[in-house]
Amino acid sequence: MWLLSRLAIGLSFLLTNLSGHARADDMAETGWRILANWDGQFYERIALKGYPDLTSTAFFPLFPLVSRGLMCVGLPFPIAGALINNLAFLAALWVLYGWVKQRHGIGAARWATAVLAWCPFALFSGVAYTEGLFLLLTTACLKAFDQRQYGWAAVWGALATATRPTGMVLILALLLTAWRERLGIKAYLAGAASAIGLLLFSGYGWLRFGTPLAFVEAQKAWRSTGVAWQGWLKILRQVFLGPIDVAQGTLKAPWHPLVVLIILVLAYVLWQKRQQVGAARADYGLFFLAVVFWLMAGDPLINLVMILGSLYLLWHLRRELSPVVVIYGLAGLGLILLSGSTMSLGRIAYGMVSLAIALAVLLAKTPRWGYLTLGWFAVLLVIYSNRFAQQAWAG
Repeated sequence: MWLLSRLAIGLSFLLTNLSGHARADDMAETGWRILANWDGQFYERIALKGYPDLTSTAFFPLFPLVSRGLMCVGLPFPIAGALINNLAFLAALWVLYGWVKQRHGIGAARWATAVLAWCPFALFSGVAYTEGLFLLLTTACLKAFDQRQYGWAAVWGALATATRPTGMVLILALLLTAWRERLGIKAYLAGAASAIGLLLFSGYGWLRFGTPLAFVEAQKAWRSTGVAWQGWLKILRQVFLGPIDVAQGTLKAPWHPLVVLIILVLAYVLWQKRQQVGAARADYGLFFLAVVFWLMAGDPLINLVMILGSLYLLWHLRRELSPVVVIYGLAGLGLILLSGSTMSLGRIAYGMVSLAIALAVLLAKTPRWGYLTLGWFAVLLVIYSNRFAQQAWAG
């Protein structure tokens, strides 16, 4: 699953590169630069020059630090960063497979591996980003905590909180799980120790920029705090009403709400008549309607389903999943909702491994939907990879 998804991403990049206008003598350089588009440029700057200003502290240090170590053997940052991210992602899949197999069986373990490898946002585990490393560290931490290996949970947790700002959720999740499950003092110490990475970075910010909350100040350049009501209303309008002409305040596609209503009504009827129609026909019909809905609504629909669907799924499966998985997932989604922004919703949610585990447990019970979902994921992964290679927005 890891190798095939890497090939899909790599071939998408290659075809995009070959279809461009780069000269033959600089095609290789153009190709490698693709791996460090968007946020990769910030990590490259940090790896080469450290933190030049307070704003740059929005990007946590572990990934550029490890990348700098690999660059010492002569690799340019795009290759070094992508290599670390891809290998870490492979290790994350390995850890995830073993953990889910122990708790839910080999079927769910296979689906968890497939879901995480083929999710369209797995694109960001194949370039010079932090997704692969963060997924490895958080998965290892949660697995160790779930198996009462608190020393390892503290180590992996401390590294995770030095990798991405969302690592802070891990601290809260471990402490809440320790309290809810009435675990011993070692569990609380593991939760507290997972903050070491964050505290060390805070100390650096204090010494370098005069404030231990430098990374919080830096986040304000991208996000505020609280629920981004306007952003969520915009997503809902885009999904259910379609594009709006802001100048005139009218719908650009007046037929959009009617078609959405028809899709929803047909989906409801298919679900209610599932036994009469036949399970297979009903499933294929529902999937077809979902694809049509996506063709109309696009990325806003994916972001909406990624967040609200994940909330429902975690709650629905809360008695089957490990408590630390449920709490980490709900806390992570809560942080996303309170981040003051609707930017990169799907990508941030993808970094919460709880969502992949929950979806895998569900798909293990409904394999037909699993295969349909993977096929759709593969198409989206290629589309997102093509966008990324063109330096267009890809989530």
